[in-house]
Amino acid sequence: MVSEILNCLDLPSGIDLLSAWIEAQMAYRGQPGLSIAVVRNQDLIWSRGFGYADIEKKVETTPKTRYRIASITKLFTATSIMQLRDKGKLSLDDEVVTHLSWFKLKKTYPETPPIRIWHLLTHTSGLPREAPTPYWTDSDFPTRETVIKLISTQEAAAPTETLWKYSNLALTLAGEIVQEVSNTPYMKYVEKNILKPLGMSDTLIEPPDPNDPKLAKGYGRRLPNGSRNISPYTDCKGITPAANMTTTSEDLAKFAKLQLRDGPEGGDQILHGSTLREMHRPHWLQPDWKEGFGIGFKITRIGNRTYVGHGGAVQGFRTNIRINPADKTAVIVLTNSDDGLPLNYVEKAFQWLTHPLTKGEVDTSGPDLAPYSIYHGLYRDAWSDMQMLTLNGGLYVVDPSQLDPNPSLIKLTPDGKHTFKMYPEDGSGSYGENMTFEFNELGRVTRVKRGENYSYPVMSW
Repeated sequence: MVSEILNCLDLPSGIDLLSAWIEAQMAYRGQPGLSIAVVRNQDLIWSRGFGYADIEKKVETTPKTRYRIASITKLFTATSIMQLRDKGKLSLDDEVVTHLSWFKLKKTYPETPPIRIWHLLTHTSGLPREAPTPYWTDSDFPTRETVIKLISTQEAAAPTETLWKYSNLALTLAGEIVQEVSNTPYMKYVEKNILKPLGMSDTLIEPPDPNDPKLAKGYGRRLPNGSRNISPYTDCKGITPAANMTTTSEDLAKFAKLQLRDGPEGGDQILHGSTLREMHRPHWLQPDWKEGFGIGFKITRIGNRTYVGHGGAVQGFRTNIRINPADKTAVIVLTNSDDGLPLNYVEKAFQWLTHPLTKGEVDTSGPDLAPYSIYHGLYRDAWSDMQMLTLNGGLYVVDPSQLDPNPSLIKLTPDGKHTFKMYPEDGSGSYGENMTFEFNELGRVTRVKRGENYSYPVMSW
């Protein structure tokens, strides 16, 4: 089948296809900006920015644009706990109250085990999702002092170790344990023991300056009239260990590389390889066996592959990091809108880019595009878009505006000067008919005749 080519692309073809698809998806959804990075083992294979960090000022995104990564912060909190565990400063089986004497809930389930550090990191504590103030509504986050003061007014929402229940409060408490056990403020601990050794110089734990020129502006979801509101500035304050970090796609790629390394702790190997594998293993498995949770990491099983990672959501930003430890690949996508849908882009990147990476085929030179490069580009008619691409050395047409472009794939076979036979994936009525490119005196395509009808070049989205 023609569409099988989309599952075995060479890397340059995959990058071209993914880029065209991202541009189309962002254009039709009116998405502001996106930055992506792809890692293979210890190499940053590809990174790029799409769209705008600031629409009004026309500031384009780059791989060095900063985004609020929200709950991806939890991975750094979990890493901190595991560092302290490896140093013998704590045990994952320690009760939370052992380190936080003020941790006393209004109501618990006495017939179930006490809440331990392990429960915090795997979201099996049964704790409420949040501290008891409406900060996701009014963006007025509580201070550490307020979180500590109010914990005694909260009740366990479920018995310990009976179900997976996501909790920002749980990871906030884990961050408090880091601070208590290390005798170092949480933010300083993470900076000294994780960010600096990994060379993550563009990453911030404290809230960024709202006027930071590197920081993308956050936008709300697209409203029915096509407009977007600018999102309020967020300082997570006492919830910092669960949601406050800011970074770039290229900096987060350095954290992804750590997950793909092995060996003893030391230098930029900030955790033993065995500890990393422990964090990636399922410690809680959902009943359908398709998802679970490791130490800090969400675990997802798709087909015959297992992925670990985390998503993030704070007003104006949606982010995702996904890692396949077995194949030593990782994809990071950061967006600056509430409807950024980063996981959509992550999944397509794994589909179209990681096949050659896992086979060790990381040559980015690609095939000779000269025979077909004059046809490349975006074309449009009243019915659809057409992107002309060279994929694995052949010329193809795909509609990048579709969520799944597979059915729109058309293989073009040369059949004369600037004329090709069309062989669509879905065997539609154009099968075996001609596609002819017409040029002006400057050697540029003016229109494309498809059977008896026409499409026209589009210069940009």
